[in-house]
Amino acid sequence: MKLQTTVDSPIGPLTLVDDDGALAGLYMVEQRHLPVLPFDRDDTVLAPVREQLSAYFAKELEQFDVPLKLVGTPFQQLVWAGLCEIPYGQTWSYGRLAEHLGKPGASRAVGLANGKNPVSVVVPCHRVIGSGGSLTGYGGGLERKRWLLDMERGQVA
Repeated sequence: MKLQTTVDSPIGPLTLVDDDGALAGLYMVEQRHLPVLPFDRDDTVLAPVREQLSAYFAKELEQFDVPLKLVGTPFQQLVWAGLCEIPYGQTWSYGRLAEHLGKPGASRAVGLANGKNPVSVVVPCHRVIGSGGSLTGYGGGLERKRWLLDMERGQVA
């Protein structure tokens, strides 16, 4: 049974979806690719996720360590795992991520899988940018993507 809770953050309210004690979704207000919500609300679920999000936004945590339950194709799973390998405060292009995954030439497919990431922030899809360094698509909006990157680079007070 899936449950949901909402937490406040500097980028707005975040809806967390719990599936048997694992994080199955993290969604922002007006995010693209939202699942059908709501699930039953339970503000006691996902305490470790809430604690780690708080530490992340306080710049005290660079990598999340919480149980995840991500549903996607094998290729999406590969891309989402690869996203977690992009170091905090750095960005990679879609092409670099595709090469890192052993899939050179699959940058478009990587971009599509990146856009379907169900747990943004925790699986840091915001760290992927266009080949020329431009901020390209982000399900939560480019302003949030810019804010997250700036925060990780120490450019947000």
